[in-house]
Amino acid sequence: MAPLAITAFSAVTALGDGVAAQSRALRERRGGLRRNDLDGLPLECWIGRVDGLEDTALPATLAAFDSRNHRLAWRALQQDGVLEATRAAVARHGAARVAVLVGTSTSSIGETERAYAQLEDGRFPPASAALEVHTPHALGDFVRLATGAEGPCMTVATACSSSAKVFAHAARLLKAGVVDAALVGGVDTLCGSVLFGFNALQLVSAAPCRPFDAHRDGLSLGEAGGFALLERDTDADALAWLAGYGESSDAHHMSTPHPQGLGARLAMADALARAGIDAARVGYLNLHGTATPANDGVEAAAVAALFPAGLHASSTKGWTGHTLGAAGIVESVVALIALREGELPGILNSETPDPACGPQVRFGNARAGIDYAMNNAFGFGGNNCSLVFARA
Repeated sequence: MAPLAITAFSAVTALGDGVAAQSRALRERRGGLRRNDLDGLPLECWIGRVDGLEDTALPATLAAFDSRNHRLAWRALQQDGVLEATRAAVARHGAARVAVLVGTSTSSIGETERAYAQLEDGRFPPASAALEVHTPHALGDFVRLATGAEGPCMTVATACSSSAKVFAHAARLLKAGVVDAALVGGVDTLCGSVLFGFNALQLVSAAPCRPFDAHRDGLSLGEAGGFALLERDTDADALAWLAGYGESSDAHHMSTPHPQGLGARLAMADALARAGIDAARVGYLNLHGTATPANDGVEAAAVAALFPAGLHASSTKGWTGHTLGAAGIVESVVALIALREGELPGILNSETPDPACGPQVRFGNARAGIDYAMNNAFGFGGNNCSLVFARA
């Protein structure tokens, strides 16, 4: 594929607001996980909570969208010039030529949970009923209105690959000439459905998660939001390039990956082929690495079969927690940081590598100038996506 310019990008996680906060925490190996302190959600676990969302206010014109998810989306849009760059693209190309493509797993279901807990004669309280948040597409609508973009607007919900797959959707729209720019990203926030839903699947650890550790026993959940602006114009002031994407849907099981990593291998190989490079040229790979027993072993084996020993691959979920539908964009930002700054993160909290790990999986940080970085995002049901980014 012809590479697409990334002209702005940012993320907000438990590590802080914006690229600088993410980079600093990765470099200092300072994680953002804390013991669960969400009101009314008593579960013994560790979470990646974003501070200050309770006090974040939306503009009056967007007040009908008030929710934890949209407050986080608004915070993320305001970092590193993303909102300004998107509005400038709208002015330059025309509103109808800028798409909004976002991923989320739960949207604003936290507000819907609260509304059900306060039913009045079997109905939502008027204040809750008036909010425009009780649909999966609420995030897409919010971002569209916040930015002024009027092109195709899509909310993707493929579980944990959601905000990686939006890059692929954007690439297809841009290649087809439907739009000239696309704002991609994703937002997910912590709520009861997230915490207790994953706990019901016996996937949540009571301790901070340990990706790829032989003794790992589950994930730590987090919340995050992030965005990137893609433009087809090769004269754009690119910070980096989207060089390739790969998608697969192995549909092996609702929540368990294919035991031989078929979908993971297909997605990674497809992304490399579309980028026109072989595996040896990738300097850093951000692994999906959830710290669940099944997922990490399968991904490690797939990576060992495809990449040479010199690759630096790691999971950064020990820093942020698993941010669900936002994982794709957050960990793409990590890959972009690796490209721009040469900071290759290792893995937090882990000490003993799983026997399935090849030399590619690195627990310690490293510094190196690299030309290509990848990100893996694998969702429930075998909805897999891999992305290849190139240095500008």
